[in-house]
Amino acid sequence: MDELVQARGLGKTYGGGKGQRTVAVDEVSFSCRAGQVYGLLGPNGAGKTTTLRMLSTVLTPTHGTAVVAGHDVCLEPGQVRAAIGFLSGNTGLYGRLTPREVLTYFGRLHGLEQARIDARIDELAQLLAMSDFMTKRCDKLSTGMKQKVNVARTVMHDPPVLVLDEPTAGLDVLAARTIVEFIRTARSEGKCVIFSTHIMGEVSRLCDHLGVIHKGRMQFDGTLEAFRAEAGQDLEEAFLALLERAA
Repeated sequence: MDELVQARGLGKTYGGGKGQRTVAVDEVSFSCRAGQVYGLLGPNGAGKTTTLRMLSTVLTPTHGTAVVAGHDVCLEPGQVRAAIGFLSGNTGLYGRLTPREVLTYFGRLHGLEQARIDARIDELAQLLAMSDFMTKRCDKLSTGMKQKVNVARTVMHDPPVLVLDEPTAGLDVLAARTIVEFIRTARSEGKCVIFSTHIMGEVSRLCDHLGVIHKGRMQFDGTLEAFRAEAGQDLEEAFLALLERAA
């Protein structure tokens, strides 16, 4: 399998004056192949979102780089953006549009023909259980419904790489389960999926590999089996023990 994402010593530093320099991410390296799900774990403020934003070209690394679908995030950001679907933790929807109108808009932004847009909307509406509210205005939708639309918008152009920042945060059990099943489907289709989460059940159900970030540095990078074997505990206890050792 080809490695579709390779992070190479990624780092992001803010500020520059004496005593004002903040290292958000420091020397983070990992990779993810086609047909794999890579889970990025860490406490709040650990650097997960900053790392995902660098992969998606929203932020430019201070040092290091990443190659996504064969394109360098620093040298070829346009090609990287065309190859990924990025779901941010603070993405909003225009309330006056319906989900169908939102997806049509993003389909056109990606240069899709109308026939392809219509077919893709129907496909995603079925995969994400959105058929019942496709013609409702987005400001009338529940949190779970809005997140489904955000996920559909993210993958409207059927990219090979998905970067998802806490895609199930704040969702009820049914909505979260739909998105988890969607990620499983994406993996079975050969997508490369990188996502951050705080939910250990999602890690155990979805992840082939995982990375643990603490204080901006990668504390673990390997398979789920290796993580369990190293800790000899359940996932939550293993995660907490790793953070304690890295403190």
